[in-house]
Amino acid sequence: MIDTTNTQELDNLTADLEIVRRYLDQVKPPDALSKSESSKLEAQLRELMQTKNARLVAHYYSDSSLQDLADDTGGFVGDSLEMARFGRESDADILVVAGVRFMGESAKILSPNKKVLMPTLEATCSLDIACPIETFAPFCDEHPDRTVVVYANTSAAVKARSDWIVTSSIALDVVEYLSGEGQKILWAPDKHLGAYIKKTTDADILLWDAACVVHEEFKARGIKDMLGIYPDAAVLAHPESTGAVLELADVIGSTTQIINEAKRLPNRDIIVATDQGIFHKLQQQNPDKSFIIAPTAGNSATCKSCAHCPWMAMNSFQSMYSSLLQETNEVLVESTLAEQAMKPLQRMLDFAAKNQLRVKGRA
Repeated sequence: MIDTTNTQELDNLTADLEIVRRYLDQVKPPDALSKSESSKLEAQLRELMQTKNARLVAHYYSDSSLQDLADDTGGFVGDSLEMARFGRESDADILVVAGVRFMGESAKILSPNKKVLMPTLEATCSLDIACPIETFAPFCDEHPDRTVVVYANTSAAVKARSDWIVTSSIALDVVEYLSGEGQKILWAPDKHLGAYIKKTTDADILLWDAACVVHEEFKARGIKDMLGIYPDAAVLAHPESTGAVLELADVIGSTTQIINEAKRLPNRDIIVATDQGIFHKLQQQNPDKSFIIAPTAGNSATCKSCAHCPWMAMNSFQSMYSSLLQETNEVLVESTLAEQAMKPLQRMLDFAAKNQLRVKGRA
């Protein structure tokens, strides 16, 4: 964990977490459209995408209308890294990324010669915000004996400072491999995912202190109460959830793993502890099953995100149309920084290929 005897470290982390809270207070969801307005805008988007040879790559947590548009127009719906990999392999001239800022950066790093746009550049991530390079780089410098492993939910600058980049489903394999080689780990930014990896692998891991505003809010007590109502339900949880929630889970996995396990499990009722945006794909692929969002409030508790990322919710038809029409909100990553960030990213891709692992995770 972070050294609690280091006052400067604690002050820096407190400041970073306060920034997350301020960001959340400023998030403004898009204005609601009528059904006719939405249909008209969707038709205009389809025409514009064809004219400009653009592809929409959307995250599982984005609005269902954007996921459907991506599916229907030759785009892609998936996790953050798979979105970026699709973009690299696509013949599109323009990639429109419906997600959060670090996803757009990852797409640009893997597709430096494509124009990468986002509906809004204001869509960020609590993990990214709480791990600024100005704080993270000195922390790494203070621990030169540790291999720096960072989650994909980080800025290009933090990725460039790392030795390895991982997604949630490959993190265990990478850390287990590094630990087996005698390496000590510095993990960032998600403390809950890091703690889960540490417990599972028994690796020597120093944890950064940050959390996802969505997954940290799921309540173990609420899940226990829900299991009393649905005693035959399975519990699927993303590893960014707290340890208390993970202890109740039948399956712990990335977004893609949750989708795959939901199809495999015989249970008709499934309690899901991850962003409710994933329910669109879950219900599409399992129309005969009932998916129940894990509680985020209750028993005097309140929720800030209430099971949906407020920054993901900023992506909309309106903002996407404006961005694509004017080719604004372009994601730019300085070339030297992109080259540095590509090294640990390629290291993960090579590791996955060598070990025949699927590189899928949250974002």
